Amino acid sequence: MAKQSWKPGNMLYPVPAVMISCGRKNEKPNIITVAWAGTICSTPAMVSISVRPSRYSYDIIKETGEFVINLVTKDLAFATDYCGVKSGRDIDKFQEMHLTPSPSKHIAAPGIEESPVNIECRVVDFKPLGTHDMFIAEVLGVNIDEKYVDDTGKFHLNATGLVTYSHGEYFELGKSIGRFGYSVQKNKKKKVRRKNSAEKVL
Repeated sequence: MAKQSWKPGNMLYPVPAVMISCGRKNEKPNIITVAWAGTICSTPAMVSISVRPSRYSYDIIKETGEFVINLVTKDLAFATDYCGVKSGRDIDKFQEMHLTPSPSKHIAAPGIEESPVNIECRVVDFKPLGTHDMFIAEVLGVNIDEKYVDDTGKFHLNATGLVTYSHGEYFELGKSIGRFGYSVQKNKKKKVRRKNSAEKVL
């Protein structure tokens, strides 16, 4: 297999495409689209987002220390792209995209009602890095759309039509090819079958 060697670059794809909502008191809330967001700790639940200092939302998040990560579905893909190329300095993105600010339970920044998952975050650390600065935040609460919760209380997140971003394009998640730990379960089943076969021979 022939490979080319390229200069260092951000080629870790796919990544989640999410809308970050934020706001200051007595100002209209804003939305910024972020592709560089990730989970960094499970207990306590913590996440990070990286934002360019030139972005309108950057100062809002830095001053308030709060933001909401809103997961994106296929139906929200157009609004997600729009909120990534337009500036909140010039327009009200909630109004332009017909999105609804939803009250958060733990912070002042609103979520986006149309998103199936709103992750309320409070900044605990800040890392200047270069073109982007990283906000490290603790997750204070998660709000989910009840229509994706079945009678047993299970949340069917992958049925919402989640969107990812890869090398300049948006993609809807496709079919499942396995679940966490399936490789080990598969091996266990093979061992059981081999054991049963051996017992039959004996």
